[in-house]
Amino acid sequence: MPEGLSKVCALTGAQGFVGGRLKARLERAGWRVISWTRQPPPGSDAVAFHLGAAVDSNLLKGVHALVHCAYDFGPRRWEEIAAINVAGSQTLLGAARSAGVKTVVFISTLSAFAGCRSLYGQAKLQIEELAQAMGAFIIRPGLVYSDNPGGMFGRLASQVRKGRLVPVLWGGKQTQYLVHEEDLGRIVESCLDGGVRPGVGPIAVAHEQGWELKEILAQIARALGKQVSFVPVPWRIVWLALKSLELAGARPNFRSDSLISMVYQNPAPAFDLLKSLGFQCRPFQLVPSMLE
Repeated sequence: MPEGLSKVCALTGAQGFVGGRLKARLERAGWRVISWTRQPPPGSDAVAFHLGAAVDSNLLKGVHALVHCAYDFGPRRWEEIAAINVAGSQTLLGAARSAGVKTVVFISTLSAFAGCRSLYGQAKLQIEELAQAMGAFIIRPGLVYSDNPGGMFGRLASQVRKGRLVPVLWGGKQTQYLVHEEDLGRIVESCLDGGVRPGVGPIAVAHEQGWELKEILAQIARALGKQVSFVPVPWRIVWLALKSLELAGARPNFRSDSLISMVYQNPAPAFDLLKSLGFQCRPFQLVPSMLE
């Protein structure tokens, strides 16, 4: 790693929606961000990284901060999820400790909470324990949206764009708590720059108003100027169809476990810690230009 650089950050999952937004934010703040990704662009300083594979701690020498966003959604069974995501994160965090990385931020999820039913949430909880044991900051963002929609929010926007009839899950509230990418980036940046004290517990990052999935879709439709009709579909039937496809070897874009995560979201996330640290996330609001 070149000498003389005061702010060097390794970031896993840089090609994902959240990781990509955080990378841009940190670079604007003066950090040199080294992407750890599956397919490094030719000629870049990015590092080839696969969760679950061995990590050479020498690659982290001279790195001052690590932001761990990567998560492999490919595995469906718990044994594979634990081996790749949980054990893989443990390997990465161990390498960071061996290399003397000063600050580590783990990007978790509001879906990680005591009693969560989704395998995704359970895996994130276990990684949180590993990260906290080494003094890392734990960030639990809600549903992330931005001026250029991507990720889960981008899929919702695409669903509304496709036609006048919009299927909506029926049964359970599917309450979501939303956070704008800039607010998420602000607290991550503050963790790296010393603005957040070490040793705090997991920080839930979202605006405190919960939105049902149908309400979010309606907001998207209004921002797009579209008249839509919602078609209720029992969520258990959708889950059964997705699960059947997965058992047959198919890999649908939307996973049965993601549906469980939406239906059984944290019923009462606490944002007191976020406020005590001096942060306030903006209310969820869309304007047409955000969905262009």
